[in-house]
Amino acid sequence: MQRILSRAARRCTNSSAAFKSPLAQANVASGVHSEDAPTCSNEYDNFTWKNSLVRSVQADIVNALRRGDRQRASMILSNFQNTDWELTKDDFSHILEYCAEAPDPLFVMETLELMEEKTIGMSKGIYRYVIRALSRGGYFKEALHWLTLLGEKESTHATLPFFNIFLNSCGSSANLKAAECCLETMENYFLGKSEITYCELLKIAVLQENLPAVYDIWKDCTRYYSPSIIMQRKFVRALTTFGDLQSAYHILQHMVAIAAQSSDHLRLSSKRRYQSPRLDIPVLALSESEDLKLLPDCNLQPSQGKLATGENSADVQPELFEEKTQSFEIVELKADVLSEGNNLADKVGLENGSVLDTLRIVGSAVRRILRWSFNDLMHACVQFNNCQLAEQLFLEMQKLRLRPSKFTYDGFVKTVIASKGVAYAVKVIEVMERKGIKPYNDTLAALSEGFSKDLQLDLAEDFLERISEIRPKHIRAVNALLSGCEIMNEPERAVRILAKMKHVNMKATLRTYELLFSLFGNINVPYEDGNVLSHVEVSKRISIIEMDMLNNEIQHSFVSMKNLIRAFGAEGMIEEMLRYLNVAENILWDINPYQKSDLYSVVLHALVQAKESHKAIMIFKIMRSCGLPTNISIYTTMIECCKWLPCFKSASALLSLMLQDGFHPTVVTYTSLLKVALTKDDFEGALDLLDTCKTEGIEPDIKMFNAVLSHASFFEHCLQGQIHVIEYIVECIHREKIQPDPSTLWYTFCVYEEHELYNTAIEALQVLSMRMISEDVSIRGDKITAFEDLILSEEPDAELRITRTFEAGEEFLATALLNLRWCAIMGATLSWSPEESLWARRLASSHDDNRRPLISPSEVPQSWGRKSYF
Repeated sequence: MQRILSRAARRCTNSSAAFKSPLAQANVASGVHSEDAPTCSNEYDNFTWKNSLVRSVQADIVNALRRGDRQRASMILSNFQNTDWELTKDDFSHILEYCAEAPDPLFVMETLELMEEKTIGMSKGIYRYVIRALSRGGYFKEALHWLTLLGEKESTHATLPFFNIFLNSCGSSANLKAAECCLETMENYFLGKSEITYCELLKIAVLQENLPAVYDIWKDCTRYYSPSIIMQRKFVRALTTFGDLQSAYHILQHMVAIAAQSSDHLRLSSKRRYQSPRLDIPVLALSESEDLKLLPDCNLQPSQGKLATGENSADVQPELFEEKTQSFEIVELKADVLSEGNNLADKVGLENGSVLDTLRIVGSAVRRILRWSFNDLMHACVQFNNCQLAEQLFLEMQKLRLRPSKFTYDGFVKTVIASKGVAYAVKVIEVMERKGIKPYNDTLAALSEGFSKDLQLDLAEDFLERISEIRPKHIRAVNALLSGCEIMNEPERAVRILAKMKHVNMKATLRTYELLFSLFGNINVPYEDGNVLSHVEVSKRISIIEMDMLNNEIQHSFVSMKNLIRAFGAEGMIEEMLRYLNVAENILWDINPYQKSDLYSVVLHALVQAKESHKAIMIFKIMRSCGLPTNISIYTTMIECCKWLPCFKSASALLSLMLQDGFHPTVVTYTSLLKVALTKDDFEGALDLLDTCKTEGIEPDIKMFNAVLSHASFFEHCLQGQIHVIEYIVECIHREKIQPDPSTLWYTFCVYEEHELYNTAIEALQVLSMRMISEDVSIRGDKITAFEDLILSEEPDAELRITRTFEAGEEFLATALLNLRWCAIMGATLSWSPEESLWARRLASSHDDNRRPLISPSEVPQSWGRKSYF
């Protein structure tokens, strides 16, 4: 390169005969004499040749920078120093332009250093490139220095665009300090503010999450300036970010009014962005105007700035956006918007023209801007759960002939899902499809998630299948469906979902793994115990899940570890459960004491279920020694643990500790105490606990009564004559107006069946089945005919019809009807007045006579244990 420049310099110093232009050289090569060829002056040839060469050198430098070869670019740039030519600012313009777009602030400073050595002057274009490159590259101090130099040379109107460039970079990098310095410099030079300036300041305020600053910017912008519809759209978007839906809605009203009274058509910039056709004349800097506050001293925290519904935003600036004649009860954008006496009508200056008629003739770009603003506000309604405003916006778009887009429907559907339910949202989708509008994949994912939360898993899976292209952001819908599978105990459906995820290469999230541990960590149903084969299968499944977590670089969370420990405990894998409890304590070092206590609670429950009472006591003592917080659930679990000792004295000690810690016993606590008492066949003590529970104002539930029935229905107890205990408890259940469950019926029926009292057993089963349907006779009377048709049906699939007629939430009703049908088959007369049964009247008479069942002294245990374990 050096040789080329030196040779060019020598050729420029030769005589005109020795120098021939490229055109002349081409003529010689073609055989044309120089006398016959057109000639140019030496100066013109020299200038043309030099420009061509310099452009080539600039292109070489830019290409080297694009390739990342900065060393070669610097070498070529340094060769300019050895030339004798008089370089100008244009010789560096292409280099600086590229550095501004890249950005490359370091090479800009290197170029500026060479220009300074060559004493090359600066133009406004060069200043633009330099400020843009330095500010976008993060060199705000240097960029502000060049801004200051420019401000000293140029006029106010000429320098404002350069300050806007600087503010744009401050907003992109969220540099509030640099933005504040820029505003101070603008104030020192008495610079005004253009619409672009306000846009950049608005961007900074949003990044700062500073709602008061947004209000200040609007107040300053509208004081001496008429914001365009594009500018107002930016304010709508900013306010919806903070949740100030009220203010955003009022600005949207202004936008509709401006669109109705203006015939201007927006134009597209070189970057395909809409621009207002009017001149952007800056607002003059007045000494009395308030400074915009962007420093953190006026910053609102996100919890303060983001309002839930927009109803409290008026507490900050009550008069800023709101019309004096309007309150935020969803002001309707009427077709004539501008009724008599409306302040908005006075502002926009419309007379009798209709907004609807005017909007029909405005440009498509203006209508598109309006639709975007409606969409911004619509999607803010999703985040802040404001269905009322969403419905109003949708209605107004139809009135203004603004056809809702897919994005509009997406926001509207998501809003109504949260407020009116997913069934209503499906109706919206049906209307949408009838209009030929295909919903977004995100809309279908939201519907699937809604059905999953309602546990309608078939519909949830169907809408998930309708998604044409599943992306990583749809993992929420997938996780919601997996959660529904966990609740409904449908691991087979979960396997299909996982296969779908693998097919589309969707990566699982931490929430996915938390659900997988809960779904596939347990092999057996709740009433089955684990065995060697199930233990091996559980270990294999958990290892696969953990390996997949490791491959995706996802660490265990508190929830995933809790589900994993619970899975091992449910399978009875005690050693593995305790090992993972130790692992959880080591890797989850940042969990709080309450979460750690929750892990111990899961372990204690599993140990008690596995009858590992001594290990449970050890774990409980460790909790007490470490000062971990306890709760009612932990104390209740440990009280129930005492039935395996058995030691009622220890249960009483735990009850005393619970009262000392400020916890009051619940019905579950009394049920656990009752089970401990029954381990020694102390029916008298169990009945005393029932009376104490009522005295303490705690209403017993069916599980507490069933605990007594379960123990009294054992074969050896039936032989000892405990049938009177069964009858006393059954009548207590009836007097407390508690509906029996299938366990109550089973225990009662078994007692009479063991004593070979078959007619009494059938009569008791019939009465209790009636009570299980309802304790209110009038409610049963409304459905007697339908029930009798099912019970007395002679069709072979009558039982199947009964089970299919009632959904999952009514399985007790199906059980009662099946019991009544069996009683009818056995020859019992179907009676819908169970209180008239001889068995029911005998139990009621015994209870009225206060005939509590007597327990013989030989049946009462003599000792509960010599010491307490606690």
